[in-house]
Amino acid sequence: MGSATGDTPEGGTSTAVRNTVAAGTGCGCLLSPVVLVGTVIVVIIIGGFGVLLAPLIALILLFSGGGSDSDNQATANQVIASVQGDGSGELDPATVPEDLVEPIEDAGELCGAIGPIVIASQIEKESGFDAAKVGPDGKQGISQLPPDIFEQYGEDDDDNDKTSALDAEDSIMAQGRYMCELAEQAQQMIDSGEVVQTGTTNSVLDLALAGYHLGMDAVRAAKGVPNTNDAQGYVLAVRAQFAKYEGIAAPPAGATPGVTPGSA
Repeated sequence: MGSATGDTPEGGTSTAVRNTVAAGTGCGCLLSPVVLVGTVIVVIIIGGFGVLLAPLIALILLFSGGGSDSDNQATANQVIASVQGDGSGELDPATVPEDLVEPIEDAGELCGAIGPIVIASQIEKESGFDAAKVGPDGKQGISQLPPDIFEQYGEDDDDNDKTSALDAEDSIMAQGRYMCELAEQAQQMIDSGEVVQTGTTNSVLDLALAGYHLGMDAVRAAKGVPNTNDAQGYVLAVRAQFAKYEGIAAPPAGATPGVTPGSA
């Protein structure tokens, strides 16, 4: 994905990184090796600067608390593959609140395009795992779906005789159904030639994530992930958490499941 409109490649990269760090997890998260790694990988994905692989490994060596060079190299490779992948790996149950493991896994099994890693990473970005969150734009619940979208995709998944966006399981399953629908639309756009895929950009997952954040009409109008810091920052902020939820670069001992260590 490219830089924001009007920026040079270098300037766009810097802006997008700042946007991802700020929007994704908060300034305090820089204490987390996972986020440090994710931030550098964001630069790699946007700018394609292979030379940044060396600083990436150096960051892992600095903040991993030990391990051989070969172990850290292997971890770096795994993190890069995870962030650039499709989020289809298995969820590490220790990384999310215990009562949400099952609904996150269930939502990640609704279709082949959207896995539980994506669901968990998106929840962190949307609400920080706050099931009672009500956004200023009217979005509600742990997955922050607009009321009209939740009405369409929400069901009584927790069997409490009501369907509510403020019920975590109802919200997460609605998120899964909606993401699967967006992924299907994204695949159709790619198949019809409406979107041109180049390298790792404009994948089905990227388009679906952008559609969740901005609506699929915005994605269609841009013929891909819109070339703005908002759109690209959202996609990258979600992707930056993939390795954590796969358990590749685990948070420090004692960290609250589902919350990036040090985040506000």
